[in-house]
Amino acid sequence: MSEVTTRIVVNGIPRELAVPAEELLLDTLRERLGLTGAKRSCDVQVCGTCTVLVDGEPVSSCTFLTCDADDRDVLTIEGFSESAEFAEFERAFTGRAALQCGFCTPGFVLTLKALRDAGELRSREDVIDGLDGNLCRCTGYKAIVEAAEALVGASGGPEVGR
Repeated sequence: MSEVTTRIVVNGIPRELAVPAEELLLDTLRERLGLTGAKRSCDVQVCGTCTVLVDGEPVSSCTFLTCDADDRDVLTIEGFSESAEFAEFERAFTGRAALQCGFCTPGFVLTLKALRDAGELRSREDVIDGLDGNLCRCTGYKAIVEAAEALVGASGGPEVGR
């Protein structure tokens, strides 16, 4: 098993790690760095529970090699939760009961952050399409979509119609 040296910035902190070439980013984050917000669930890119942002783009860390994050920025829910912007997401989700067990919530939040940052949340359809790769088994999706709609309004864009 060959190791590769990977230099990544995780939540604003530069890291240099020697990892097996086939190690997944999810495993590096959870097992090496103790960042457990991204969860393992499907292992095939369909549920969104392992979502993190790499250079601002949502990726499924369960299928993304750590070495592919070399010289890139990785943001996890732990890092995002330390930002002032996170408070808007927290209010939107808790104020609409858009979470129950919380297992999927980090993936939803980071996906919405990426979509909002890219200006891709302009309508209810954008929200629904943008969250297509995220699954929730507890809440259904009505409250999550409503939380996303509130974030569109919080970002200075138009409030999404119902």
